[in-house]
Amino acid sequence: MPAKVGAVKIINISSSSIFNIGDVYSMSPRSTAKTYAGGGSFNTGNGIRISLNNSNTYVNDSDKIDQTIT
Repeated sequence: MPAKVGAVKIINISSSSIFNIGDVYSMSPRSTAKTYAGGGSFNTGNGIRISLNNSNTYVNDSDKIDQTIT
């Protein structure tokens, strides 16, 4: 069934988002990210104590490209 849409004002759309007006079968936003983090980097909660002494994160990425977006 066709969609009827009135006036639309777009303020901002980020680079990995989708804006659609009307009927759609499939939507597929595409974005890639690579994150390097050391031990204890993504811990969340109340009262967490982490003792890592000397923590280092070594990264060796020889291919440089993991996922291309076309």
